[in-house]
Amino acid sequence: MESSRWYVLRTRSRHEKRVRAQVDRLGMEVFLPIIGRRNRWKDRTVQVQLPLFPGYCFAHFAWKDRLRVLTAPGVVEVLGVGGLGIPIAEAEIEGVRRLVTSTLPVDPYPFLVPGMAVEVRRGHLKGLRGFLIRKASRVRLVIAVSLIRQGASVEIDADDVTPV
Repeated sequence: MESSRWYVLRTRSRHEKRVRAQVDRLGMEVFLPIIGRRNRWKDRTVQVQLPLFPGYCFAHFAWKDRLRVLTAPGVVEVLGVGGLGIPIAEAEIEGVRRLVTSTLPVDPYPFLVPGMAVEVRRGHLKGLRGFLIRKASRVRLVIAVSLIRQGASVEIDADDVTPV
């Protein structure tokens, strides 16, 4: 008898909540870590509930049941190598579960490292690409003109950049 393990499901863009509902309907345990964020629009700020890891959801199932999971609307794949899913340690799932149920503020932490190519995703500099120089609550972004080996830097919110 094969035991159930935790696996990572990659979802279609913005389908995480739908995948959670579909996998739950299959009778399998599913975990979608959600955090509250304030989103700014031109005229207002709204509190929204967003996935901690956009594009991913966790499901607990036996590997032999993977086809039922893969046919759920919104599921793209079970993460793995060579067609075999890689199980996630129970301790990692429990750690994330404890984080999102705590009263502490939790933020996603993208793997942004100094020297990485990034793109500004909102604001006056939206679409601009450069290199990350410093990572903190505010990042230092360098825009380079490689032909003349010169550049200019600007400091912007870390939430406003994404890896390229």
